[in-house]
Amino acid sequence: MNHDASHGVYNDARYDDPRRAGGASDTEGFDAHVAGLPFEVMAQKPITRVPEAATSTAPPAPQASDDAVPFAEPETKPLRGVPAHVGDRPPTYPPHPLGRPSVRDGDPFAPFSPVVLLDGAQIGRLTVRAASVRGDSHNWEGSCRQDAMAVTRIGPPEAELLLLAVADGVGSALYSHVGSYQFSRLAAVYLDREAESIHAALCARDEGELRVLATKAVAGAAAELRSGWARAAQHQPRAYADQDYATTLHVLLIPTDAGIRDRVLFSVGDGGLFVLREGRWEQGDPDSGEGLLDTRTEALPHAYRSVKATVLRTMPGEVLLLGTDGVTNPLTQKDPEFARRLAAAWGGPEAPSLSDFLWQAQTRAKSYDDDRTVICVWEGRG
Repeated sequence: MNHDASHGVYNDARYDDPRRAGGASDTEGFDAHVAGLPFEVMAQKPITRVPEAATSTAPPAPQASDDAVPFAEPETKPLRGVPAHVGDRPPTYPPHPLGRPSVRDGDPFAPFSPVVLLDGAQIGRLTVRAASVRGDSHNWEGSCRQDAMAVTRIGPPEAELLLLAVADGVGSALYSHVGSYQFSRLAAVYLDREAESIHAALCARDEGELRVLATKAVAGAAAELRSGWARAAQHQPRAYADQDYATTLHVLLIPTDAGIRDRVLFSVGDGGLFVLREGRWEQGDPDSGEGLLDTRTEALPHAYRSVKATVLRTMPGEVLLLGTDGVTNPLTQKDPEFARRLAAAWGGPEAPSLSDFLWQAQTRAKSYDDDRTVICVWEGRG
């Protein structure tokens, strides 16, 4: 839904606030501590001055010559300001956070969920940048970010995999922010237990076996989370229900061994993966024609048997983009300006800095006001 129409215009006077209609002192403790020290510690020997003849014989620091070129004053770059936008005018929502949940709202998780998560890594020739940003509509409402992400490594050194995960809590679910956060992490733990088998199946390009292993891991995570949520609900007025924690999940596994060119994507629900090749965002593997973007509405924890496994092969110089639908939806629209901007920002040989990546990931598009989580991977050439 386009929240611009439902909440009015930013700065309109009607919407100024969219959420309304006796012990010891430190000195005494220190004195007691000093009084208990051995005498040898208290009576330190005086410092002996080193004779000049014994000083270091290192050569003196070089002196600047008359014709030395002075250091140039550092260039002052302008502040980035608000995130850029596509289209004739920016979205109606303000581009910054407004309210946030309170501890007294009764949700122990939401008040402490940050508006922005920023992460990155350099593992061999792989460079990762990751950002999860609260959407404009949630900023306006003062509700918490429902997206989550994870960047980690799993498996032993001989079968190590870089794990990247994004999860998008279903907007109508009461605790979807909890579901997305916990699934993105616990799924990584269960996939780690299967890492050697996953590595072997990936090297064999056995999608059937990969799907079995992924389903086993996701089912294990779902069972553990369900049990914990059900126990917690016994002390709440609301009974446990799967739909309260509904979330999508996408996990990309990349071998850290540069000689292995295959990757695998495990998916439940909408969102997924793009590959930037020669300046264009592609939604599938050109070798197999298999789609990497999912438009299904299935969600965990109840859809743990619906894990989709897709193997793709990439080459150095290509950029992988794993994202929730807050970024994948505008990338697939008929107006290509959003896609062109991100391709220009992320299509170079060097990965941007963390702060630049965050600013670029926040590029705004009217009517796309959901949370946005995006993880990009660059691979340098050997």
